[in-house]
Amino acid sequence: MKVSQKKITMKDEIKILLVEDDNNLGQLLQEYLQIKGFPTTLRRDGEAGLETFHSVGFDLCILDVMLPKMDGFTLAEKIREQNKKIPIIFLTAKSMKEDAIKGFKAGADDYIHKPFSMEELLLRIEAIMRRVGEQPVTPETQEYFEVGSFSFDYSTQKLQRNGESKKLTSKEAALLKMLCEHKNRTLERSKALKKIWLDDNYFNARSMDVYITKLRKYLKSDENIQIVNVHGQGFKLVELV
Repeated sequence: MKVSQKKITMKDEIKILLVEDDNNLGQLLQEYLQIKGFPTTLRRDGEAGLETFHSVGFDLCILDVMLPKMDGFTLAEKIREQNKKIPIIFLTAKSMKEDAIKGFKAGADDYIHKPFSMEELLLRIEAIMRRVGEQPVTPETQEYFEVGSFSFDYSTQKLQRNGESKKLTSKEAALLKMLCEHKNRTLERSKALKKIWLDDNYFNARSMDVYITKLRKYLKSDENIQIVNVHGQGFKLVELV
């Protein structure tokens, strides 16, 4: 069953699925979110969360990573199979960057480390829902970007860090520009292919994979910057700090 997509704004009633096995934290989060105007359904394990998601329409999911019966990463992947666009926030007690990357690969829109303040969670929810309901914040006319410790000037096709400069090819620069415009959001594969390669056929897709590999190599000196694959969708330029 596929869920129809709707354009959401902050004026809409936003329904949240919260899957958290810590009884106290789950109850506290549910009550806080409902006070703030977000109808919130709480489930205690991954299987119950998935079953509820299948039967009820939601606009955003907040998932703990360490869940009984089905972990949060697996749950997110199964949710994405049904609805590729729904925003997902992970909650985790882990601080390892590998877990953050795994979360973004599973389709996360944000990743919050415990302990966190309720106000922080609320601000992140509002920021995500604005992104979902609006056009990309970064205008296509922008040509200069800051990504971690890198600066990228699209007009000169130069990527710079610590005084060192790398001149990119036209396609490398165009692809990096689109990734920067979608930073921490998924850049759909077909969108990039049609804009840069003018066709999303198989051979162009393989070509784009090669360029993604090149960009990863150029950015690898900053461990807080990653280009991750989002299964079945495209790529995401993730800034971890």
